[in-house]
Amino acid sequence: MASGGGYGDANQKVDYVFKVVLIGDSAVGKSQILARFARNEFSLDSKATIGVEFQTRTLVIQHKSVKAQIWDTAGQERYRAVTSAYYRGAVGAMLVYDITRRQSFDHIPRWLEELRSHADKNIVIILIGNKSDLEDQRAVPTEDAKEFAEKEGLFFLETSALEATNVESAFMTVLTEIFNILNKKNLTAGEGQGNGNPASLAGKKLIVPGPAQEIPAKSYTCCRT
Repeated sequence: MASGGGYGDANQKVDYVFKVVLIGDSAVGKSQILARFARNEFSLDSKATIGVEFQTRTLVIQHKSVKAQIWDTAGQERYRAVTSAYYRGAVGAMLVYDITRRQSFDHIPRWLEELRSHADKNIVIILIGNKSDLEDQRAVPTEDAKEFAEKEGLFFLETSALEATNVESAFMTVLTEIFNILNKKNLTAGEGQGNGNPASLAGKKLIVPGPAQEIPAKSYTCCRT
């Protein structure tokens, strides 16, 4: 089972580096989710992200050291030009909306379409409804998001970066799934092959069932394309 790593473990030997991208409208809390995961911080007066930035955190998954490289981008249209470089090599994606802003959820299909047209087809995706602490202002019923996640084969969790609810779980779900896929791929590829390039998880088409409130006990692969 996965266990979290520390925040300041730079000199540790790293077995894998997984690039994960955060996408969604601006002001849904992408940078706050990242700050909570990478540094266990939250700032009420967070400024809009300009362009692209990334942060890392190293964790241990099944006795291997995994460095998560989490990329955060401005959700505004004018930064759309970064897309292909932003998605290149990403093995995981977090699709974030704000549960108090219906519009941010209504834009999710468009973000998903963009993700699927730029990223590797086997990318592991989780849908995240952030700001679950603002239950009294909820504009997106959990059921709506669950239904969408199921239809699209995404993991799904509601998080609160403010209260640190489910942020760790969301990242660990994605990272553990990537890890499991990679290990399965290495086993089928034969010993020693594919270890050096975790960025390409090609081969089998991956169907990830959603919603997942927890990490599934086993990986699901099916449907060779």
